[in-house]
Amino acid sequence: MSTLRARFVGSTIYAYQRVARLARVGRWPLTIGVRIIVRDGEERVLLVRHTYTPGWHFPGGAVDRRETAVDAAVRELREEALVEATSPPRLVGVFLSTVNRKSDHIVLFEAGNWRQVAGKARPLEIAETGFFPVRDLPKGTTGGTRRRLAELLGEAETGATW
Repeated sequence: MSTLRARFVGSTIYAYQRVARLARVGRWPLTIGVRIIVRDGEERVLLVRHTYTPGWHFPGGAVDRRETAVDAAVRELREEALVEATSPPRLVGVFLSTVNRKSDHIVLFEAGNWRQVAGKARPLEIAETGFFPVRDLPKGTTGGTRRRLAELLGEAETGATW
């Protein structure tokens, strides 16, 4: 084996071992989350305000173990906003969020047909929900939420980061 090839193989093995070690000790916080856009027939969009983080967001959250992204989006929509998707949501895109030194990937969907359902939203998690005019979003709507909505409306080019 040539010296150059031996160095390449050695450095590749080292890199793999370092990545595996970082993953094992939890220093590589990689998460996958979902958000889902719900619009009504009156040019309004559904937003939620959580109790544990500032701002207005599209409904969404973490993808649970052994759960598909689309199933997570549908579940989160029902849990957070008491809205049930009655047709499969459409995939809008996958975006990178590096807020707080994390490496989050957010899978964004748009609901097609939907209906309100009875029940109780999660009072410890959700402070408020509501439909807001797409041209008059509430104060505190997050930048990522505003960017995705502008892209969906054709007012901005699609970006790769949340």
